Amino acid sequence: MSIRSTFAGLNTMYRGISSSRLSLDTVGHNITNASTTGYSRQSVNLVTTNADEVYTVNGQQLIGTGDDAASITRARNVYADKQYWKENGTNSYYTTTQTNFDKVEAIFNDSNNTGIEKALEDFYTSWNDLSSNASTTSNRTTVISKGQVLADRVTTATTQLQNQIQSNYDDLKTNVTKVNEITDQIVSLNKNIASIEATGANANDLRDTRDNLVDELSGYMSVNVYEDASNGMYSIVSNGASLVSGVSKLNLKLSDGTSNSTYGVTDYSLEIEETGTGFSAGSGTLQAEYDAIDKDKGYIDNMSDIAGFLMTTFNDQHKAGYGISNSAIDVTKTNINFYGDNDTTYTWDSTNDAVTATPASGTASTLKGVQIIAALAVNSKLTGTDGTSYVAACGGTTQGTGSIDDTTDSDSYTIVTVPSGSYTTGSTVTAIDGVTLDNSVTLKEGDKIVVQIANKKKTATVSTANGTADGSNATLMSTLFNSEQASTVDTASDRSVGTGSLNSYYNTAMTQMGVDSTAIDDKASSQETIMTQVNTWRTSTSGVNWDEELTNMIKFQQGYNACSRCLTTMDEMLDKLINSTGSVGR
Repeated sequence: MSIRSTFAGLNTMYRGISSSRLSLDTVGHNITNASTTGYSRQSVNLVTTNADEVYTVNGQQLIGTGDDAASITRARNVYADKQYWKENGTNSYYTTTQTNFDKVEAIFNDSNNTGIEKALEDFYTSWNDLSSNASTTSNRTTVISKGQVLADRVTTATTQLQNQIQSNYDDLKTNVTKVNEITDQIVSLNKNIASIEATGANANDLRDTRDNLVDELSGYMSVNVYEDASNGMYSIVSNGASLVSGVSKLNLKLSDGTSNSTYGVTDYSLEIEETGTGFSAGSGTLQAEYDAIDKDKGYIDNMSDIAGFLMTTFNDQHKAGYGISNSAIDVTKTNINFYGDNDTTYTWDSTNDAVTATPASGTASTLKGVQIIAALAVNSKLTGTDGTSYVAACGGTTQGTGSIDDTTDSDSYTIVTVPSGSYTTGSTVTAIDGVTLDNSVTLKEGDKIVVQIANKKKTATVSTANGTADGSNATLMSTLFNSEQASTVDTASDRSVGTGSLNSYYNTAMTQMGVDSTAIDDKASSQETIMTQVNTWRTSTSGVNWDEELTNMIKFQQGYNACSRCLTTMDEMLDKLINSTGSVGR
């Protein structure tokens, strides 16, 4: 029979003390990081050490020598991580889209009677009132005023949509910068993790930090993560583009701006900086912002369709009416546009979704998108006898006066912006066609005035007007708000709003927006539930459980104490052996 080393038991107990202490330190690390975002619970993996050989009467036997720490690993469910990264992109997409809808709904909100719906209703009412009292000046003025309000609100809504599109592009620029910063950090962590783990250690805390960054990145775009088994580095692929590949990466950028005259904005595309190729985020905040921009452009299209209807179908009916002069029908005041320029014919081009503007003399132009809206302006033609005074106004504030020359011309008027410069009482402003307007008040730079365009003669023709100012055309004008296209017309090519009425078109567009917004709200709510489930799945593995950690603390504390007691006992035995053996009888 062989005898083990005299101090073998001491080594066994020392290992037990070391293992218990290391386990206690790890428990302490878990407890202090219980509230740390993305922290993964760690544990010491203990293994038995090599046994010693001893010989007994029955032959060779093995006796244990204790345990030792093989590694310290983190608890992580890779499948839960991949599910989280997938669902997080969808969640961010819905949340961002939801925010954009909230902003759009605020633009078209009519709860305070300050929206387009109210303006359409008031404009319709003004025409209806005019049809009953066509010769009343106040009714005619109200029609012009309400028409201007509608034009202003359409223009304001479009401007707000343009600002929202610009805001989305600004957010995209910020988010692209953030994405590049995240991928920079992931590459740096890849290097550090590979370097540390090359020695056999586990860079648990660095891995947690890297996974937190991937969590954040997945909120911006769709991501697929692959880990190299040989060095622990991540490769991150998004929609076919390898944004991170070990220690190398690709950067995203927004292209140089491209002016988009149709929507009055500057457009940008998302590109890979190193190759100049286009990049699609697939999901997440980046994709949602691009889709939101397309949605907002669609609402601008709705506004341009309404403006197109007013400048074509609405104008065509207005041209059939007659003005009044000295309480009599004035046959020279007919064929006049309500919106746009009097000397221009506006027709709808359904092929290009545009208004074709054809001046009395000159080349026709195509107005698309915001160009149609920009062309909206209430016709401010004034009627009266020669020498009748009129007031030029801007925003309701009197800016100047002039007089009507009604002897030979069918005069027309337009709104122009005062040129830059300083103007005082009695000064003369040169307007278009070389016409001048003497001002009786001081004008400020940027003010708008109404000026007469000279030499725009129209040939007066004999009219079938009955001379009674019965408001028959006003009645027809009011019907345009709620009337569908006549069944005798085979196509809707001549109406920007299609075969339906103007009110129906607007209400349908707003109803669809409400349906889309509600659908996104429902999807966002459902996705939030899914995210909660996935988070629960992840934390059930990697989260720190206080009860479990406190139990482990007691267990390792007791183990530490037991090993210490055993070591003390062995020490006493060795002391007796070394210092007292053979001393009997001395």
